[in-house]
Parts: sequence; C-alpha cells; structure tokens
Amino acid sequence: MAEDISWRPKTGDIPTDPGVYRFLGASGRVLYVGKAKNLRARLTNYFGPLNRLHERTQRMVTTARSVEWTIVGSEIEALQLEYTWIKEFDPPFNVVFRDDKSYPYLAVTMGETYPRALVTRASRHSGDRYFGPYPKVGAVRETLEFMLKAFPVRSCSRGVFDRAHRTGRPCLLGDIGKCSAPCVGRISAEDHRRIAQDFCAFLSGRDERYVRQLRQEMEQASSVQNYEAAARYRDQLQALETVLKRTAVVLSTDTNADFLSIARDELSASVHMFRVRQGRIRGVRGWVVDADDDASDADLLTQAVQTMYDGADADVPGRVYVPVPLDDSVTDLLRQAAGRSVRVMVPQRGDKAALLHTVTENAAEKLRLYEAKRTSDYAVRSTAMREVQEALDLPEAPLRIEAYDNSHLGGTDVVGSMVVFEDGLPKKAQYRKFSITGTRDDTESMYQLITRRISRLLAAESDKDGSVSEKDKRSFAYRPSLLLIDGGAPQVSAAERALHDLGVRGITVAGLAKRLEELWLPGQEYPVILPRNSEGLFLLQRIRDEAHRFAITYQRTLRTRKLETRLAQIPGVGPKRAQALLREFGSIARIAQTPVEELAAVPGIGERLADVIHREAVGSEGIG
Repeated sequence: MAEDISWRPKTGDIPTDPGVYRFLGASGRVLYVGKAKNLRARLTNYFGPLNRLHERTQRMVTTARSVEWTIVGSEIEALQLEYTWIKEFDPPFNVVFRDDKSYPYLAVTMGETYPRALVTRASRHSGDRYFGPYPKVGAVRETLEFMLKAFPVRSCSRGVFDRAHRTGRPCLLGDIGKCSAPCVGRISAEDHRRIAQDFCAFLSGRDERYVRQLRQEMEQASSVQNYEAAARYRDQLQALETVLKRTAVVLSTDTNADFLSIARDELSASVHMFRVRQGRIRGVRGWVVDADDDASDADLLTQAVQTMYDGADADVPGRVYVPVPLDDSVTDLLRQAAGRSVRVMVPQRGDKAALLHTVTENAAEKLRLYEAKRTSDYAVRSTAMREVQEALDLPEAPLRIEAYDNSHLGGTDVVGSMVVFEDGLPKKAQYRKFSITGTRDDTESMYQLITRRISRLLAAESDKDGSVSEKDKRSFAYRPSLLLIDGGAPQVSAAERALHDLGVRGITVAGLAKRLEELWLPGQEYPVILPRNSEGLFLLQRIRDEAHRFAITYQRTLRTRKLETRLAQIPGVGPKRAQALLREFGSIARIAQTPVEELAAVPGIGERLADVIHREAVGSEGIG
C-alpha cells in the first residue's frame, strides 16, 4: 500500500489529538472531510491494504493526492469544524444530506416593524419565527387561515402593505377581520407586534392558555349581553380548536421533544423526524441520503442532528430521542446551541418508544417511496439498463432480466425462486417457485434450478404438438437477456455450467454478491465494480433482493405448512387450532418452552388439551 500511495504521511508525523482531516485531489479540491478523537488512529486506517477498504473509500484514497489535518481542543470542536467544512467545500465523497422534499413552513417575520405571517419554503432569516415543517402545503395554508381569525396579524406582501398605506384603504382581509390593518393605523405597531407574539406563542405550544382565555371572554361578554363580542370570541375559539384538532396529542402536554429515526438498505438511508411540542406533533421532516456501508446509523443520525439544528435560531428542545446511542459530543453541541441542558436519549419502553417506532415506520415508507420513484421513472430505468449493458459489455440493453436465488433451513426444505423484470419493471405473473430435492449445496441447487428453467425454455421453443401449457409458455418461452444470480463466483459458475450442459448460448450470466455488491462474471478472476450511486447497481440490487424475498417467503410458507401438519396430528388439535397456535407462538420449539397455562389461554385450547400439546411438543424430535 505504501508503494501505491506515495504521498502517505509518516505515521509518527500524525498527531494523536482530536481533530479534523481533509483529503485533497490533484487540483487541490477537498474530496473528503472527517473528524477523529485520535487523528493517528483514524488516518492510519485509510492506508491499510486496498482490498480491505470499502469500494467508495478505495476510490477516495486512490483519487486523493494529499491529506491535511487540523488539531482542535475537544471532540465537540471537531464535530463543529467538520460540519462547517462539509458545508463550505461540498466534498464529493462525503455523505450528502438533503431533504427528500422541500417542506413548507409557517413563518412570522418578527424582524420587520409590522410582522407578517406567511407560508414559505425559502431559507430562514435571522430573527424570524418558523413553525413546522408541514407535510403538505395545503395543511399549512388552512392552518394560517384559521389562525388569522384568532390572531389577525398582517399576511400581505410588502407591495400590498405599502399601497394600502398610501391610499388609506385596507385590503379585503382587513375588512373581513382577518387582519388588524396596521397599514391604515387601525392598530399601533406595538399592539400589532403583541398580536404576532401571541400568534407565535400559540404555535409554540402555549395553546390551552389562549383557548381558556377566549372561552372566559366569550362567557363574560355573553353574561353582560354583549352578543356581538361574544360571537366574535366564539368564532375565534372555534378557529383555534380547529387548529388544535389538526395536531394530534401523542404524549403528555408537558412534553417538548424531537424524535429521529432511520431506515436504510444497501444504497440509501432515510432519516425522519417528528417535532413534538406540548405533547402535539407540530412538524415532520425527512432526509434521504446515499449512504455507505462505512457509515453507521449513529453516524447518519449525528449528521441529521447537525443539519436540523444548524443556525442561531434553531429550535432545540430539552429532549431528543433516537434509536441508537450517539456520541457525547452531540449532546454538548446541542447544549451549546440551546444555551441550556439538552439530553439525547434512547427510549426503551412506553409511549416514547412507541412514537419512535412510528417515526421509524415513516422513515421506511419514505425510503420505499424514494426507491419506487427511481424505479418508475422511464429515463432513470433507461439509464440503469444502459449502465448494466456497458458494465457487462452486452450487445444491447438487457430488456428481460431473470433473477434466481436459493433458500434453505439448515440444509433442509431447499427451494428456489425466479423473478422476472422487463424494461426495468417486475412481471409478477411470471415469477416462479421451485422445490429442490437431492442437494444441500448452494452451487448444486443453483445448477438444478437453472437446468430446470432452461429445460422448460427449450421445451417451449421446440413445442410442435401443443404439449406445453399456456402458463409455462408465458413464463418460460421468452429468452432472458441476463440471468442474475444471487451469489458470487461459485454460484455463477454453476449457472454457466447448466447452460453449457444444455447446449445453450447467447444468455449472459452474472452474480451480484451481497457483501461488497460486486458483479461476478463466469471465468473472470476479478469482479466488475459499478459505482455505488449508479442507477445500474440500484436496479440490479432491487432485482436480486426481490428474488431473495420471493425465495424466503416460499421457504417459510413450506415450513409453516409442515409445522401445521405436525401440530394437527396431535389428537384434538386439527388444522384451525394448529394455525392459532403457530400465530401465537411461531414454532413448535416456542410451544415446548411455553407454560401449559399460557397454552390454555389460546382460544379453543383448554387446560387438558394444552397439557397434551405441551407434552407432544417437548417430545418432538429436534426441539431444543
């Protein structure tokens, strides 16, 4: 490695202090920025054998021509400097956090003489107040409409305000009571600012106080028969209650916290956030990032925290809940930003853990939608197939790709799957499942699977008398452009051997190995490496993962059927009770470990039958 990287610094020259380092290219461009508690320990990891580095890290190290570092006084200073440099230099090898959409906010321009309430997606301005983000712009516009009934703050543009001031005539909002019309002097600048402050205070969580106050004023006006004022208070009260109904109460009213969680796959990660104020969900936000295997969940969440709380006006709550522990420097960073105590916590049980689970589900859904958007876009699919064609040196784009995988349970119940993608989209009607017998070896299972599939292709192609069923013709009569194998060189060789033994040529075989996402071709010593953020790799991963999912699902179905049969053979159980037991406990082994009293609690299972089931389960072969 030292011969490959001629610019590698001497180990003894690298300090052991905390700091931030930058890898630079030949032109001086910053390629990567990182932080370390111990610069020497971290940097020497980059200069080990190349084959031990992640593919993206390999490309970064071999592209760089120098590395520089800056010593800092503490880990939190390293965290801050790293984030500052990432924003300044935009290094191509750093993970890029970006919003998965441009979220709308409800803003109040407290920096102006006459504060204005508006819906915006623009960047923040110092001194202004921002609420949200909201998932849909329609929702925030409706919220603003109701809020103006209770807090008639100015919402017009600068041009409309100046024109009304010159002419002495307010706009329609002033006439219908949704603006206090400071433009024509109906209210002083100080009083208008107080209305804007109340507007912000209500959205900040001090909502019940205003509701109680309006209800008292309405009742007082009604008691003295001032019905016009009472009606006005009633309308304002209804508007505020409508706003409150739109924000669900999820925790106790004294809870002010942010909940962040993450979902990821081989290529991407989705980070999602719920902002809870006074026990209500006041905003949501999400990011999607092209993530490395090198980046842990804690690393990605740390960067999300930096992104979310960036800026002097960041709304930092007293608690931030995450699914995995973060470094203490993150807590210190938030404490500095908030100017008070902040705790970063991992909830283990209760309402907060349940809400964090909901955030995780939202992150997973955002990731699914992000991937579906990439898949459904024709231009993206075309790019993906062109990249696969170039990587595998195919004469044309692989319009029909078939993917294969095997699954087994301890060498038993071996099954195979075939999934079909045409023009980058799944053809689920042509998916097929195979039961594989007489083998426990992955390569022999793959050989049998490909042999059976290609044999059916040959039979369909040579069908003269119509003996091949229409179902088989639809699934097997079309020649694939590419056979994608879930596995590495051994599985690819087995598939190629099956084609050779059947005398079939012209079908390309490639394997996608999960560990490093490498493409293996028959007879080649080294794999083909697609760029980690390429659409071609994304497409092949999706197809490979679909074959794996299909095989696993079939294998589990077969196993469940066997377990149901074994349970149903117990006197007094039968198929329905067997299904109920497996739904409740999952396996015979779990049933054997469950007390008789719990078995008897399953609907349809009494104490006597529970005792029989428990004895049979404990005595079953292979239960441990």
